[in-house]
Amino acid sequence: MKTKPTIQRIKRQSFRDEIYEALRQAIVSLELEPGAKLSDQELAEQFGVSRTPVREALKRLEDEGLVEAVPGSATRVTPLKPEEGRHAFTVVAALHALAARLAVPCLGPEEHEALEQSNKALEEALGRNDVPAAIEADNAFHAVFLQAAGNPEILSALKGILPKVQRLEISRFASVHGLQSVEQHRRIADACRKRDAAAAARLVEENWLTLGERLAGSNQAEKG
Repeated sequence: MKTKPTIQRIKRQSFRDEIYEALRQAIVSLELEPGAKLSDQELAEQFGVSRTPVREALKRLEDEGLVEAVPGSATRVTPLKPEEGRHAFTVVAALHALAARLAVPCLGPEEHEALEQSNKALEEALGRNDVPAAIEADNAFHAVFLQAAGNPEILSALKGILPKVQRLEISRFASVHGLQSVEQHRRIADACRKRDAAAAARLVEENWLTLGERLAGSNQAEKG
């Protein structure tokens, strides 16, 4: 089992923040697998720092629900919890819908082209079963609205909750993503071209909620 992220010695002084970002990325991408044990001593040696910034980073990750301290055992990466993720998707969907509603009136030719190109990239990546490329393309599509909305509070709120849904999405990518996502994106882009902010927001929310329902369904199928 692969339980250690790719680590290089940190040269800058913000040890705690950089360790936090490195571990967070490793957890979200599943490079550090759910349930993997985390030793502050081993991590300190790998990062080339003392145990203090590692412990601070782990505490921050614990506050975000990505790491958990098990009584009588070692700290570990929080196991995947599909039902918890399903609740998170409801919030993520609402935040992305709000971003779309705010963004649509501000979209210009460049943004419309970015929506088209990212959706095309998603379709192509799905066609060749390229998981990293598909995730990157899907993120790029939704990033158009997040950037155009110009509301930092939305970005701040999403940063705290997205890791929970991203881990689930990556772990079950093959079973939850398909051409339905591409078609939903096309309808969203069409609403944007018509400058129909209400329709775009509704479709964006539907897109995220559909993904959440697929994840929940996939989890039930695995249990059955």
